[in-house]
Amino acid sequence: MDYANKLFGQMHEPTTFVWNTMIRGFQKNQEPIKTLAFFSQMRAENIQSDHFTYPFVIRACANLQDIRRGKWVHGKLMKSCLVKDIYVATNLIEFYVSCGDVRIAHKVFDEMPVRDAVSWTAIMSGYVNQSGTDMKMAQRIFDEMPTKDVIAWNTMIAGYVKIGDMKLAKILFDEAPIKDLLTHNMLLSGYAKHCETEVVLRFFESMPEKDVVSWNSVIGGFVQNKRVNEAMSFFHKMQIENVKPNIVTLVGVLSACAQVGALETGRWIHWYIDKNRFSLNVMLCTALVDMYSKCGALESAQRVFDLMSDRDVVTWNAMIMGFSMNGQSKKALELFYRMLDEEVRPNEVTMIGVLCACTHTGMVDEGRNRFEKMQKQFGITPKLEHYGCMVDLLGRAGLLDEAYDFIQKMPLVPHIGVWGALLNSCKTYGNVELAEYATKHLIELDHEDGGYLTTMSNIYANAGRWNDVARVRVLMKRKKIGKLPGCSSMEINGEIHEFGVEEKIHPRSNEIYEMIDEISKRLRAAGHIASTTEVFFDVENEEKERALFYHSEKLAIAFGLIATDKGSTIRIMKNLRVCVDCHSAIKLISEIFDREIVVRDRCRFHHFKDGICSCGDYW
Repeated sequence: MDYANKLFGQMHEPTTFVWNTMIRGFQKNQEPIKTLAFFSQMRAENIQSDHFTYPFVIRACANLQDIRRGKWVHGKLMKSCLVKDIYVATNLIEFYVSCGDVRIAHKVFDEMPVRDAVSWTAIMSGYVNQSGTDMKMAQRIFDEMPTKDVIAWNTMIAGYVKIGDMKLAKILFDEAPIKDLLTHNMLLSGYAKHCETEVVLRFFESMPEKDVVSWNSVIGGFVQNKRVNEAMSFFHKMQIENVKPNIVTLVGVLSACAQVGALETGRWIHWYIDKNRFSLNVMLCTALVDMYSKCGALESAQRVFDLMSDRDVVTWNAMIMGFSMNGQSKKALELFYRMLDEEVRPNEVTMIGVLCACTHTGMVDEGRNRFEKMQKQFGITPKLEHYGCMVDLLGRAGLLDEAYDFIQKMPLVPHIGVWGALLNSCKTYGNVELAEYATKHLIELDHEDGGYLTTMSNIYANAGRWNDVARVRVLMKRKKIGKLPGCSSMEINGEIHEFGVEEKIHPRSNEIYEMIDEISKRLRAAGHIASTTEVFFDVENEEKERALFYHSEKLAIAFGLIATDKGSTIRIMKNLRVCVDCHSAIKLISEIFDREIVVRDRCRFHHFKDGICSCGDYW
């Protein structure tokens, strides 16, 4: 375009056709600002614009989301009657749709004297793609269309997929006279997002043609359902069938590894990326940083981060959150200040990572300071997640009254995360009155979850208020809710093994339970006394101690001790917060068996080594 512009500048009297060629050239080369500048210059020189000029000008306004300029252009078109041109009017519809004003788009559509399939599809896609998808109106327009091409059918199928109505999406799919690969892929991605993976596989196998997008949809479905073994199996099958994965495939598989802490598989994917010389762009490198961080391998995460030539805010956030979650709050904050020095503007997620870092090590003053400066320094308006972090920070530090006052002064209505953080802190510090207040709000916000009532019953039990314990128990029975069962998982030789409390379904369960007995004997010999305060209240003390032996993370550790080489690190994922007894027991186990044990619970990582935990017993 630079060379074209030089030639243009040498012309004495360029015609409207030549001006249009330049305007089209800038727009086609993604330079909307220059497109509009050339249009302004054209008007200044009194060159007559025509129906070939305006479509590209309108598209430039759409690219820039410049609603004011777009409306001005619309006004010019109405004065010149060019708005009646089918090509111009269709671009106006697409402009208003892209700016979120479907009402005006529909008015332009209604005033068109002639419409084609493109204009019908443009207004229909407006109702499909707006934030509050209106499929009733989209269906009405679709039904009125005189002719429907494959794009119109695909737009409607995509709309029903978007709202999760796979039944209607499938009906339309079956009715469509033409089904291209895109049509199949849209329905497949819908099944992957909203249905059981068995349905996804059946549909995938029935497809007459498949591309990398098809494979990615199936892998994405497995990832979404946390079925990493199947995702990896499908990834390997993809290679056997000579379908080359792309960046989306690799990011999806790395995301699966991050979800379940599958470090071995994640390292293999990294090796595969290097071996096949994939371009290490920001998205792929960020996925690697995120995977290593969420698997507790911070050295590897930092190595990838440091080698990156280009980083965006998402990359910085992944590394900051990685340090924060793994108990290295000082490094998280150092990285945050380095980010500012490199003039990378933090966003809302960055501040959550920073506040979490302060929370996990009790840096109350630093947390207060960062929260107060969020808006002043960076223009970031605190959201509920930020308020939840602050309540958690104050509550964990024992500043319960300040945490309560903070909630009372919030400009937003507190959500479950805010009240849940306060309740957990009340449990730690035995504040019954404030716990009751928090539980009342939690029940109002979430009628189904029994975890709050379970916590409240244990707070009452620890305070010796047995009548209240009985009352809560009756309420839980009436609501038919109970405590969420603990579940732990770990990766051994590329396979994910899962363990539930007192489960005996693992193929090596006999060996696991023998190892549990051995662990228990050694713990007693080392002077460990079971902490039964967090076991459900209606269990006798002896049974409580027995129940603690078979917590899911202890079963996973037992399996790790018999299934891995001596001296190797045992890595475990848990769906709940690690309990007091397991925490103290695992510290001793790491020392007795000379193993590093990494546990990722619902809130953070615990790195146990030589009888010490990285959290410093502050969690």
